[in-house]
Parts: sequence; C-alpha cells; structure tokens
Amino acid sequence: MPGPAPLQQGTADGPAQVRRERLLALLRTMWRIRAFEDAAEQASQGGVAAFGQTAGSRAAVRGPLHLSTGQEAVAAGVGVHLRRADLLTSTHRGHGHTLAKGADMQRMMAELHGRASGCNGGKGGSMHIADFGVGMLGANGVVAAGMTIAVGAAQALKLQRRDAIVACFFGDGAINRGPFLEALNWAQVYTLPVLFVCEDNRWSATTASAATTAGDGAAARARAIGIEGATVDGNDVEAVSDCAAELLAEVRAGHGPRLLHAVTYRLKGHVSVDPAPYRDADELARAQAAEPIALAAARFVALGGSAAALRALEAEVRAEVEAAVQAAAAAPLPDAAAAFADVQDLGHGRWY
Repeated sequence: MPGPAPLQQGTADGPAQVRRERLLALLRTMWRIRAFEDAAEQASQGGVAAFGQTAGSRAAVRGPLHLSTGQEAVAAGVGVHLRRADLLTSTHRGHGHTLAKGADMQRMMAELHGRASGCNGGKGGSMHIADFGVGMLGANGVVAAGMTIAVGAAQALKLQRRDAIVACFFGDGAINRGPFLEALNWAQVYTLPVLFVCEDNRWSATTASAATTAGDGAAARARAIGIEGATVDGNDVEAVSDCAAELLAEVRAGHGPRLLHAVTYRLKGHVSVDPAPYRDADELARAQAAEPIALAAARFVALGGSAAALRALEAEVRAEVEAAVQAAAAAPLPDAAAAFADVQDLGHGRWY
C-alpha cells in the first residue's frame, strides 16, 4: 500500500464533512505509524538484556530500536503537506517521519529485520533508515546531527533553484547541543528553505528535558536569532497540520527558515526494551489519556463520523503491517559481499 493518503484541505471552522475527511486521512497515517511501531517493538523484544530485563528468545529486530509511539500527530500533521520533491531529515526515532514522507512500509520493515530487500539493503537498520526515492535523507543516531545535514540540503536546493524545501525533525534534547544553534544560524543568514520541527516529547533519553533546559525552549531560542515560528499542541493533529501549513507556505514563498515547536509525549521508554521505571506513573497516565490517536478518533465521531469506519480503517492498517512483517521474515539476508558495497574508497587501495 502506498504512503499517506492525499488530504482534502479545510479549516477547523469549515464544514463537518471536510473535517471528517481530513481527520480520516490524518488518522490513517497515524494508525500506520502506531501499528508499525507496535510490530517493530514486538519483533525487537528478546535476545538482548537491557534496563534490568533478562534476555529472552532471539529477537527478529536487533540493535537499538527507538519508538515514536504517542508522537504520531507531529509526523502526520507535517508530513501531509510535504511534496515528493521535498527533503526530510530525521532523528534516531524516525520511523513515523519516514512513513509520513511516503516510504514503502514493506521495505522499511525488511530494513529493521536486516534483510536484503530493506530500503538500505538491511545494513542501516532502525537508526539509519533512509529512502532517497521519497526525499527521506535518513534517520541519525547522533542527537542534533540531522540539523546540519538538513541545512546543507537546503543550501543545495537554493543554489540549484529547485522548487522544494527541507523538513528537519529533531527532539527537545537537541536544542542543548551545538548543531542546533549552528544550523539555525546558517539557515537564517542564508535565508534557506527549511522548516525546523522540534518534536518535544519532554524526555532526553532517561532524563526529563525540563530539568536540563534553561529558558523558554526551542521557539524562544529560534526567535533570538530571527527565526519566526510557533508552538503547538503536538497531540492535536489538526492543530499541527494547520500550523505546519502556514509555516511551510512562508518557507516556500522564500521568507527563509521557520520553526515549529510541537509539544507531545513519548509513551514508551527510550528504547523498545526500556520499561521506563524512572517516569512518574501519574504523568504517564495523563499522557495516555491525551494521546493523539484517541483524541482525533473522538473528534471524528463527534463530527458525525462512523465508529465502524474507524474500526475498519484500523483493521486495514493492522493487516498491512502484518503483511509487512511476514514479508520481512521471508526475505533473504544480505549476501556477505554486500558488506563491501557502499563503503568509501579514498583511492589508496585500502578500505576506510
């Protein structure tokens, strides 16, 4: 099944039918992300002891797996406004961004399983997943590293006079690292076509971000160097979509970079085998009660939408993900010789 469905545009004050269609399209993307993450989580648990857990059976997905469960509204709300020619950089928690950009789900799942049919030949895995065919330049295991890559890509787009922009996703922990300031400064100085999206899930690995971040956060720091932006409820997919549409229109019009600060919540631990005992149980319960898919689904029904239609859509998406898991399990592992492909040779006859 292809990527996210086209979105019929409308405002929050528009006819109920338009809003229902809009919500259904956004819900489809969010459910695809949620179902993908659930399946990946299940496939990754076992094989490696971590965070005090004992090792179980060998995991089908090995290596660090960072889930975006609970953050789906940010990826969906921004991604629906991106064109195929646009570029995107992501974080180590990048499955949702990749799906929202239109990457093939089966190839993504195969990549997580380390299979030759994966979008990176099974060699990138979760933290380095990429799909240049849809403009997804890659997830990145280094916090804030994708920001300078995004700015470089935006500089190239401007020099080539291409009608495209870059969407740069990063987390709240990234704003305390040097590349954040370097990237924003360069983008502003050269009026580059990039939308910076701070996906603020309130946790930096196992530490609450508020305890280590001074001042008023990402948007305030951006404004200090002249980049305009907005803060939005990152659990409200309609609000994210509306805000992203406005900021992207300004970026596409040549007004330079903009920043979207979306406040959401990471419902899972830092990695898929992290039970997150460091979190307050009441805080987690409040976040689960306000999670974005339930919020959007309730709004859809309140606008006259059918609960049966929602159940059918969710079942369809779950079946799509199950097919992707089965295809990944049946796909071949990479040939040993593939280890020497895509490796830079500096011309000295030696591998580096």
